[in-house]
Amino acid sequence: MPNEELLYLADSYFAPYGPRSKRVIKNRCFENMGFIELQHSKALVLACNTATAAGVEALREEYDIPIIGMEPAIKPAADLTRTGVVGVLATEGTLDSEKFMDLESLYKDKVEIITKACHGLVDEIEKLKIDQGEIVKLVTEYTEDFLKRGGDTLVLGCTHYALIVDIIAEIVGPEVVVVDTGMAVAKELKRRLQSEGLETDSKQKGRISFFTSGNTEDQQVLLSRYWGEKVPVLHYLNFLLTI
Repeated sequence: MPNEELLYLADSYFAPYGPRSKRVIKNRCFENMGFIELQHSKALVLACNTATAAGVEALREEYDIPIIGMEPAIKPAADLTRTGVVGVLATEGTLDSEKFMDLESLYKDKVEIITKACHGLVDEIEKLKIDQGEIVKLVTEYTEDFLKRGGDTLVLGCTHYALIVDIIAEIVGPEVVVVDTGMAVAKELKRRLQSEGLETDSKQKGRISFFTSGNTEDQQVLLSRYWGEKVPVLHYLNFLLTI
């Protein structure tokens, strides 16, 4: 969807969400949605598994635009596994949520599901100067039990983890399929825009804007690293004062 405008808001000041309470995360969802709504956005991707578990239903009740959430890809993993052992790497907030437990219950009789709360991994991914050795150490620790029990399909249950998918894939080895929901979510967003007649008719490449609730200089370093090119980042409150 290269002609669509993309507005990206990183709630960096409150990151990571994983250890925070459901009430706090839900409040952050509505605070952030207030900014998104002021930009006249026609659809929202809630690009965080923990935020989806805590707030997506309440957001959908309040707003009438398409809201696409995230959930760990247990269903495709259950279809892909050959050994019957599926791993899920996620935050504590995601794994402890009622939404995840309901999802897990649908498949636990069909496959063995090994979950692991990856404490500290998001913090490492968000560091200005990445410590690859520490990331390798954490991923090795968090996948050890999964590999020992014959796991062959690993679900990335946090959108941060997709940013280090190459490291994860190298650690678990070529026999393990690493499943990420990014492309599936993009396809669902496109489907919703098409079905509701919301696709742009512009022939020009869409504008991309980056905002943060945290330190703009730090986030410019991080977002440029993971986006693949240098991008400007604005503080969303400062931006509101200019419109």
